Amino acid sequence: MKSEKSWRWLMKKKSGNALPDGQGKSSLKMKQLPFMALVCTITLFIVYRTTKYQYQEAEIDKMWSFWGGEKGDHTDKLKGLPRGIIHDTSDLEQRPLWSRSSRSKVSIYSNRNLLAVPVGVKQKDNVDIMVQKFLPENFTIILFHYDGNVEEWWDLEWSSNAIHIVAQNQTKWWFAKRFLHPDIVSIYDYIFLWDEDLGVENFSPSRYIEIIKEEGLEISQPALHPNSTEIHHRITIRARTKKFHRRVYELRGSTKCTEASEGPPCTGFVEGMAPVFSRAAWYCAWHLIQNDLIHGWGMDMKLGYCAQGDRTKNVGVVDSEYVFHKGIQTLGGSGEDVNTAKKKKPVLAGFDTRTEIRRQSSWELQIFKERWNKAVAEDRNWVDPYKSDLRRLIRRRRSRHHYRRSS
Repeated sequence: MKSEKSWRWLMKKKSGNALPDGQGKSSLKMKQLPFMALVCTITLFIVYRTTKYQYQEAEIDKMWSFWGGEKGDHTDKLKGLPRGIIHDTSDLEQRPLWSRSSRSKVSIYSNRNLLAVPVGVKQKDNVDIMVQKFLPENFTIILFHYDGNVEEWWDLEWSSNAIHIVAQNQTKWWFAKRFLHPDIVSIYDYIFLWDEDLGVENFSPSRYIEIIKEEGLEISQPALHPNSTEIHHRITIRARTKKFHRRVYELRGSTKCTEASEGPPCTGFVEGMAPVFSRAAWYCAWHLIQNDLIHGWGMDMKLGYCAQGDRTKNVGVVDSEYVFHKGIQTLGGSGEDVNTAKKKKPVLAGFDTRTEIRRQSSWELQIFKERWNKAVAEDRNWVDPYKSDLRRLIRRRRSRHHYRRSS
């Protein structure tokens, strides 16, 4: 009984000391704030650690994904190696068999750009002039010998400093696909993939690189002297009063180039004889080269997709540093310029090597177009960045036409 009274007394006392309803709730909220702050801090810490862990895992996955393969393709093959010892890139720099001075500088590269040229001994003199322009500018030189003849090049002073690769009767694009993989040439800022019949008397590699860097040209070429042999597209001809240009205006011929033109060959275009690629652009262009289509016809019209952005801005022709295209028939030809070769009859009646090569090239062009169209149709996630521009131009033209009619 006594304990029951004591319990009631305590309850009354507690209720008597209780604060008004509003003040009680406020006090309770104040007491809960430190606890909620602690919970939020712990939650944010967990989210941060989780995000950081996921990022680190993603970086590791990238390191383990070699040669552009899918995630985890090579993990099992390399699990016997510690990750830190794996080098997934290489280069074309020659190393001395021994050198005390280089032992502490094994990762320092002196050559930051690459010149790759398919060559035959008939054009040895011209290639010699070309290489001597590039070597003093810290270029790595790689020669693709399509005629199988290397011995006759050793008398040139610089020959031992060049990389020589031999494959009989193969094209520039065949060599490039097999020996210029992006992981092999990743240390080079720019890749010059040139033909052997270019006159470089009015060309400076260092000044050329300065211009394309200043203007942000990811894909470029030197302009062609107006008297060059075999000029196929107006945009490649040198403009005497310009340092460089990104587009051309031409109202004659079958291809009209106007202010409204937004694609090749009016803008966003370089030709295959003397292209220059940035590291990023080459990574894309290498994947565009078809392994079995060795003549590369049709690629020039699609290179703008590798411009790392707007092809009308990132692709251009440099006028102040220009070359002379001699148009010499080399691979499968006589080694003479086109005009001289046309005057001569083929040695074998009914068979002309150059004619057969042109037929093969035309067939490869058709195959390339079909593959491109098929790839576009099958890849539902790919969006053509230039189709929207085309539609916008069509709407703009229609609106102008409507305005003129109404006025």
